[in-house]
Amino acid sequence: MAVLIFIIILSLLVFVHEFGHFSVAKWAGMKVEEFGFGFPPRLFGITRGETTYSVNLIPLGGFVKIFGESGEHRNEPRSFASRSKRKRFLVLAAGVAMNMLLAWVLFVGGFLVGLPTSIDGELPGNATIVNSSVQMTYVLPDSAADEAGVELGDRVLAINRTSVLNATRARELIGMVAAGESLELTIERDGTSRTLTMAPREIEGGQIAIGTQITTVGIVRYGPLDAIVQGTGATLGLTLATINGFGTLIGRLATGQGVSADIAGPVGIAAMAGDIADLGWPYLIHFTALLSINLAILNIIPFPALDGGRILFLIIEAARRKPVTAAVERGVHGFGFVLLILLVVLITYRDIVGLVSA
Repeated sequence: MAVLIFIIILSLLVFVHEFGHFSVAKWAGMKVEEFGFGFPPRLFGITRGETTYSVNLIPLGGFVKIFGESGEHRNEPRSFASRSKRKRFLVLAAGVAMNMLLAWVLFVGGFLVGLPTSIDGELPGNATIVNSSVQMTYVLPDSAADEAGVELGDRVLAINRTSVLNATRARELIGMVAAGESLELTIERDGTSRTLTMAPREIEGGQIAIGTQITTVGIVRYGPLDAIVQGTGATLGLTLATINGFGTLIGRLATGQGVSADIAGPVGIAAMAGDIADLGWPYLIHFTALLSINLAILNIIPFPALDGGRILFLIIEAARRKPVTAAVERGVHGFGFVLLILLVVLITYRDIVGLVSA
């Protein structure tokens, strides 16, 4: 079920992204040779007009093949390379724009029907809150809570037999336990309550922690106008947080620190999709919007083979006042694609090892 949910979400994100490239390329008068879901080898395809719509074996992406997209056929009137830099930029940026638009639509629509939202502070607008609870919204790997069996989404009922009504009270009760002493955490999972025992640890600043993020969460609904405002705010906020996260990742790779344990590949994301689906549709809508933003930011990074890398070649062309040769552009993007695949394989291997050892 987790794999099926992941494929459905990925299909939506990929279709929206590639449809952006496809529709703007058609608008710009370019010849679109293929609109493909998944990566080759091809399973089957249907040709309509000049475009082949294909389904390919590896369902982890998609592509739009535009005539002359790698710099060749510059003298052909309907090639990508023959069009103005403005139109080429719009085609390259359209996929990212569509993913951002999808995230915004999901957030706005989600807030109309109800989305999981932190209610620890005062909410803006005229909000309706239902099903509030204290939840584990993050569990640090190898922490005291993780070793005791705490999972994402667990509802906190009591700490050392004292009822917990909000996240602030939960943190106070944890802080009252000395490092190394036993702490009883009563949680609810799948409608069943259970008590887990763990020993909090002292972290920086002398604070006592079990290695979780505890949040008071409720399903929050807004009216149409407030939903648009809150959906826009959520989209912008998560976009900035995602940019910061990618910046941290690139910094770690550049300094040889490796990939953080928090980074997940396709297998890890599929596992998370299954866990989040168990929490309900509101959580799955939020998760899909977050993935759409991640896909947008990833693609705009100026790395070869990504949309941002191709935009970088446009910038270089504008600065040099002449394009980079087609052979050089193909070679750079091909090398970048190989590096991306190696990174995905590395993270996927780590995901599998982590799941097997869990």
